[in-house]
This record gives sequence, structure tokens and C-alpha cells, in this order.
Amino acid sequence: MRLARRFRLPALFCALAVVFCELIARPYANMGICDDGPYILMARHLANTGHIAYNGWATAMLGWQLYLGAAFIKLFGYSFTTVRMSTLLVAAATAWLLQRTLVRASVNERNATLGTLALALSPLYLMLSATYMNDIFGLFAVVVCLYGCLRALQASTERAAIAWLSFAVATNGVLGTARQIAWLGVLVMVPSALYVLGQRGAWRTGRRVLWAGGAATTAGAVFIFACMQWLKRQPYSIPEHLIVQRGGEFRAISQLFHASWEVPFLLLALMLLFPPELRRDVRLTVRVALLASLALGLVLAVLRLGHGDIRPLLDPCIWDWVTKYDGYLALMGHGSPPVFLNRAARLALTIASVGGLLGFLVALARPGEGASAGGDRSELPLRQLATLVAPFAIAYALILLPRGSSQYGISDRYLLEPLAVALPWLVRIYQDKVRTRMPGVALVLVAMTAIYGIVMVHNMFSLYRARVRLAAELRAHGVPDTSVDYGWEYNLLVELRHSNHINDKHIEVPADAFVPVRPLPAGSCGAWGLDRTPSIRPIYAVAFDPTQCYGEAPFAPVHYSRWLARPRGTLYVVRFLPRSRP
Repeated sequence: MRLARRFRLPALFCALAVVFCELIARPYANMGICDDGPYILMARHLANTGHIAYNGWATAMLGWQLYLGAAFIKLFGYSFTTVRMSTLLVAAATAWLLQRTLVRASVNERNATLGTLALALSPLYLMLSATYMNDIFGLFAVVVCLYGCLRALQASTERAAIAWLSFAVATNGVLGTARQIAWLGVLVMVPSALYVLGQRGAWRTGRRVLWAGGAATTAGAVFIFACMQWLKRQPYSIPEHLIVQRGGEFRAISQLFHASWEVPFLLLALMLLFPPELRRDVRLTVRVALLASLALGLVLAVLRLGHGDIRPLLDPCIWDWVTKYDGYLALMGHGSPPVFLNRAARLALTIASVGGLLGFLVALARPGEGASAGGDRSELPLRQLATLVAPFAIAYALILLPRGSSQYGISDRYLLEPLAVALPWLVRIYQDKVRTRMPGVALVLVAMTAIYGIVMVHNMFSLYRARVRLAAELRAHGVPDTSVDYGWEYNLLVELRHSNHINDKHIEVPADAFVPVRPLPAGSCGAWGLDRTPSIRPIYAVAFDPTQCYGEAPFAPVHYSRWLARPRGTLYVVRFLPRSRP
């Protein structure tokens, strides 16, 4: 045990587990996935020229993420997979640090390791770790800040507290350049840590911590303001406004409400430890269930009166990364993709998630320490931990509301940061009020989660490799990429081969960047995102169903493997225009 503590072997195991699962899934594909295609081209441009140049797609600053991707290109050569492996490196480091963060939050090593694996081996984490999206980079910035704040709260001297607060501000400021919302670490989490220190009476023993922490936070805020001004002036960057669209208030609330329902599913390996609590105190369980039902009914009634977008709980949004399908399939082709989980399986997972959430609420409502907690006092009081993480989660939710009012909505990948910040508190609830040590079944649940995540990652990348093979087949038959709708992700890269930016109407610098697109010929098969890619005038399109649009075109379909699913997947080429047109 001393050896394990000295070399942080449990944390190292968490990091290696992420890498091992990704290697099993074989996450490679020579095309963009969601937003990361234009990001990868930006990293290549930085590696070739030494300058950051936006291309009309990124709302995020990307910052140090681009430099790390460019470094990988310099070291290993350019490819989509090479750049994405920089994300895997950061994902492994995040898993390592998250385990140490849980330990610093007074969670024992066993629970900290299992709690970390419950998130780090989840389908959402594994999928995003295999892309060049900025979610993992932003998560790393938040976890580093949380770790620094916890070390400041546990510091034995004023000098150590000041050093750790300054570390939290400096690292969050620099690492937050990849994803601006991560700067809530400087703006919210560090002030929360200062508040906790103040509640302890630290100012009576020395005001230097207050002044130094306040000065560091102010300097961090100035740095953030300067970065935002720089980004605002960059050509072909996309501004992100923190204003809810007019008339979109109820849609934003509905989106946030829907996203909250995914939390217990995304942490299912942890949440399934709580349902046994429902039997410990039947009266408390009944009261909590009634209050939860009342609150749920009230929210649904308000949304219904406001004409909110109330979607079925069993059919998540197509923009989500963990769906009933094979992973992230956002508007990539025509027709419906094959279903991975049937309705019975989705219903079972929903019941399990709701049961876990209800059990957690019962444990949370139980006063004092749980009988099995042994009565030991934790080094960091649970209330102080909640004071540190709750303001961050609330501020994060408020900033998501403008995104919820837009056409894109709130994807489950936006939940990654609040899930990681809430994880120490969730595990502490279990440790302090249920059992001091997680049972052996927790390891089984983590293993099942990892298997599900590996399958999802493999199936998603298998589909994307099929799209690349289909594009190669059409080019071999003399069909240029500009004549095919391959789905918006592939189309973005085609557009960037013919233009220096995506044709997005939200670009403000330069003012004339957006050019109205000629309407498609009458009778064309509709597609999302073609207004952003004017170089593409489709004759054909990719579909999951050969009967889509104007029927199957004279090209061979491409099959792809789907682990643990039948039948295998198939992509078809269909006619985008009526047959009478050339």
C-alpha cells in the first residue's frame, strides 16, 4: 500500500485504462468527426506556418489545444489520427488527476479509483477522448483548477494556500484558452474556495490569503478579458453570445431539463450503487419520491404551458453522443441509422437510471452520517466540498441556456465538466452516508460500462471509415467530392479544400465573409448544412436506406461492422436530384 501511494498506482491505473480501452476500439478514421475536422486543419496550419488561423467554424478559442496538436504533427507527421492522439494523451492525464482530486476531497483510494473509472470509462468520455473536440481539453482545465482549490483548502500555511490558489488561477487561465467556459474555474471556483477559507475564519489568522487570492483572481479575469478581445478580432472566428434568443426561453429550459435526465445514465456505474437505499427507510423513500414527482410534474407543466420542447425520455436528441444508435451520428446522412438498443433495453436503462437517481436523493436527504460510514470525520467537510463545486455547476448551467435556445441545443457532451466537478461530491455522499467502501459489484458495473463504451467507440469509427471508403469509391468512378452530399462533417473538409473558410452567416470579421448561397434545383433532396458549403452542388448523397431521396444510384454499397449488434451497417449512394436531371 505504501508503494501504491508513493507511485500513485491507482491513478496511473485509471490513466492506462482509458488508453487500453481506446486501443481495443481502434478509433481511426481519415475524416472529421463532428467539429474536429476544421480544428485539425487549424492545427496543421499552425504546424506549417506558426500562426493560428480560424476557418469559419470554431466558436472556441482552441488555444493550447492547437499547439499540442501541432506538436504531435511535428513529431509524428500529419494525419487525423495523429492529431486526435493528442486528445487521448490529455484524457489519460485527466483521468490520473481526477483520481488524485477525489483523494484530495477526502475519498479513500478504492472509492476514488472506482469513481474515476465510472466517468473515465463511460461511453461519453471514451468517445470524446478519441476525437479532437475541445471537451476533454476544457475538462482538463477544470479538473486542474479543482485540484488546486482543494490543495489550497487543505494547506497548512498561508504561503502554501496562496501558492495553490495562484496555481489554480494561472493554470485555469492558460488551459481555459481551449474552451472558454472552463474559465469558470477562475471566475467562480477560486472565489468559492476563498469563501470557504473565509468561513473557516482564515482571515482572522492572516489576511494575506484573502488579498493574494483576490489579486490572483483579478489578474486571471484581466487575462480572460484580453483573450476574449483577441478572439473577437480574429478573422473567420465565430462569436458566442451569452444572450438567450428572443422567444427561446422555454426551449432553453427544456433543453437543460432534458440534459439533466442524462446525468444518472452517464454515471450509471456509480448511480446503480444507490438503489439499495430505497429499502433502508421506506417512509423517507416515499416522501422523497412524492417530492420528486411533484417537482417533475411542475417543471413539465411549466414547459408545456410555455410550449417548450418536451422530448420523450427514451429517445434522446440526435445531437447527443450516447444514444440508442451507435454513438454520435448528428445529421450525417439521409434516412434513419440502425438502432443499437431496442426499446426494451432503453426502457430498462431508463428505469435503472431513475432508480439510481431516487436512491441518491434518499441518501442525500438522510440526516447525518450513514450507519455504515463508521462515524469517522472526513478531513474536508462535505458541506465545504459542496460549497466549492455547487456555484460552478449553477453558473455552468446558466451559461448553457443561450446554447439551448439556439438551433443546436444542449448536447450531452456539454455535461462532461459539471459531471467531473460533481463526482467528488457524489462519491463522498456514498462514502459518508452509505458505505465507507464501495462493494465489489461496483467493479463489475465499471467493467460493463467500459465494454459498452468500447463498443460505441468502435461502431462510431467503423461507420466513419465506411464513409471514407464510399467517398474513395465514388472518386474512382470519376465523381468529384463537390457532387456528393456526404453529410455535413465530410462536406466541411471538402469546402475547406476550395475556400479558406466555411460560409457561416455568424462570422463578423470580415464583415463580407458570408455569401448567400444559390438555392438548390427544384425538387432536390434536402440536407442540413449545405448553406455553409457553397462549393458543393450535390448530384448524389449518402444514406442508410436505398429508398431515400430519388432512389439508389448505380454504385456498390459499403458495409461496416457493428460490434454486439445485428445486422451489420450499410451505407448507400442515392440520387440527390430527380432522374430527369443530369
